[in-house]
Amino acid sequence: MGMFKKISYVLIPLFYIGAGINHFWHSAGYYTIVPGYLPNAWLINIFAGIAEIILGSLFLFSQTRFVAAYGIIAMLIAFIPAHIVMIQKGFCLSNGYCLPQWAVWIRLFPLQFILMLWAWSCRK
Repeated sequence: MGMFKKISYVLIPLFYIGAGINHFWHSAGYYTIVPGYLPNAWLINIFAGIAEIILGSLFLFSQTRFVAAYGIIAMLIAFIPAHIVMIQKGFCLSNGYCLPQWAVWIRLFPLQFILMLWAWSCRK
């Protein structure tokens, strides 16, 4: 097994577990990017945070890594509308710093697709 995969088997879970925890720690920012056509931004944020924590945790174990990888890919696809809202509205962090437009675009493309490819490449 290559060094990239060994490192990824630790980094991917840390990334998604940390991102999931952030949904609870800094939840207000997430409410603003839930598309308006979806009901109850609070509940959607909770489900998104729980999904990230569960999928990140499942990625830790070789027996569940395959399912976790495809779950992460599906979740990243489901998050695309939120990234589109970020592009439309802009995105500001809780400390008042607003991301520049180019950074918001990079979060959608290419970053979302790189994250999908990363999960897929480490699924075994």
